Amino acid sequence: QVQLVESGGGLVQAGGSLRLSCVASGRTFSSYTMGWFRQGPGKEREFVAAIRWSGTRNDYVESVKGRFTISRDNAKSTLYLQMNSLRPEDTAVYYCNTVDFASRRALGSWGQGTQVTVSS
Repeated sequence: QVQLVESGGGLVQAGGSLRLSCVASGRTFSSYTMGWFRQGPGKEREFVAAIRWSGTRNDYVESVKGRFTISRDNAKSTLYLQMNSLRPEDTAVYYCNTVDFASRRALGSWGQGTQVTVSS
């Protein structure tokens, strides 16, 4: 079981940037495919991005392609999400989790998430 703690959220104007972090503890982080998910106001939680354990393959939901970049540092057991050109519709609580790369389904327990609010 991997324990996950997200951070880095905040309030930003449209067009701005934020970098989210997710620190993992427990079993070996480097062996897991990891992903970011988000849940906007009144919406269901949705997949945002995933990265293979090796960092060699990424996947993004269409709405964030070209704006968000997922990365990882296995030595630090940390997952990142660089978010550029933010839009009001990106407002959500962002969560990290282990993920099945093919199905984009989350596999583990959820942490507390980190709130991202984008003002217009």
